[in-house]
Amino acid sequence: MRVLILATTTGYQTRSFGEAAERLGIELVFATDRCDKIDDPWRDQAIPIRFFDEAGSVSAIVDASNGKPLDGVLALGDRPTVIAAGVAQALGLPGNPPEAAALARNKQLLRVRLRDSGLPAPWFFATSISHQPSAISPQPSSYPCVIKPVALSGSRGVIRADDASTFQAAFERVRALLQSIEIRAERNDANETILVEEFVSGREYAVEAVLHHGVLQLLAMFDKPDPLDGPFFEETIYVTPSRASTETQDAIVGAIAGAVRAIGLEHGPIHAECRVNERGVFVLEVAARPIGGLCARSLRFRSADGDRLSAVSSRIISLEELLLRHALGEEPTKYEREALASGVMMIPIPRRGVFRGVDGIDAARAVAGVDDVRVTAKADQLLVPLPEGASYLGFIFAHDDTPAGVERALRAAHARLTFAIDPELPVLMAAQTRYNPDYG
Repeated sequence: MRVLILATTTGYQTRSFGEAAERLGIELVFATDRCDKIDDPWRDQAIPIRFFDEAGSVSAIVDASNGKPLDGVLALGDRPTVIAAGVAQALGLPGNPPEAAALARNKQLLRVRLRDSGLPAPWFFATSISHQPSAISPQPSSYPCVIKPVALSGSRGVIRADDASTFQAAFERVRALLQSIEIRAERNDANETILVEEFVSGREYAVEAVLHHGVLQLLAMFDKPDPLDGPFFEETIYVTPSRASTETQDAIVGAIAGAVRAIGLEHGPIHAECRVNERGVFVLEVAARPIGGLCARSLRFRSADGDRLSAVSSRIISLEELLLRHALGEEPTKYEREALASGVMMIPIPRRGVFRGVDGIDAARAVAGVDDVRVTAKADQLLVPLPEGASYLGFIFAHDDTPAGVERALRAAHARLTFAIDPELPVLMAAQTRYNPDYG
């Protein structure tokens, strides 16, 4: 059996899928965003595609699969989701309609669809990055509001404004990000647009799910215990199961199911974000891909033996293994999340500078409940925090009997870490590099 994985590069998320495929005896075929003029620079035999050329990428993958049929398709990250949908459609495999995948990854189109479907949505308007913020600043009664790119993920470029002055500063900052060499290299016309929308107050949640021929199967609901009120929206801690009331959790699942229907997604992994307040559940994002980076390691599932799950007959599997099995046709109802509470901390970057190292990893790993501490930043790497940055310092994973215990373990482990970050030198500013682990 062969499963196609579309990704930016062969980073640690693809390595996690490779490990899962090896356990299952599945052959993975990679298609990654790279120049087709260089002969297999990563020695992974991946099909070279360009994310900005979606039609050409679909054709290249279909041509490469002639005589070597594919049995399933998975996209990692937002950018290749439309290509994945096109490949599935061309090969007659289960997947999402390409137009639905395109809508899901564009925040402006998503807002329009949710609003027109009668689902709770903030007020919003889209504007060109060429416009002057003083000419489009909302009325005083509309503050606070949020300025964001329509096509970036991971809270990148998302800034809260509380008045006309902070609106202008935020708009200029987002515009500068979208006009950077790195973003321009994506050749994505959506990066010419900035979205301005109402700041939605309330608690924020993340949902990991699988769509199986139109039916939404919940895999996990994460609490985000740290308040995300701005001015930037860096995510830190995810903990599951949620401590929200049953009524709130049911409302969240119902709202996301409604959003999925409105968008037109049909089959594959779903990562969704929402906020809940007295006005209802506001779906912020419905991504047609799994949670990114190493965050998936916070989730483990029990495999069912028939209709009965037991400690004897069940086997713990990873999210990657579950998704590969689903890509090959297995129903997600055969699995449920393990009984223990679990969580992950995405270690934030405290300040801009050159990363030199970290102390306290062994002490952090010794905290009761902590499974592992993974520092993914590289020595001498230039660290760029949000809203311009696109990475974290690393990840902390924990399990416990209760969600509160998981949260305590994650915070205690983080408190034992000390990061050495030097100021960047002027010579580095002209030729800086960024590290992007495709987190979720």
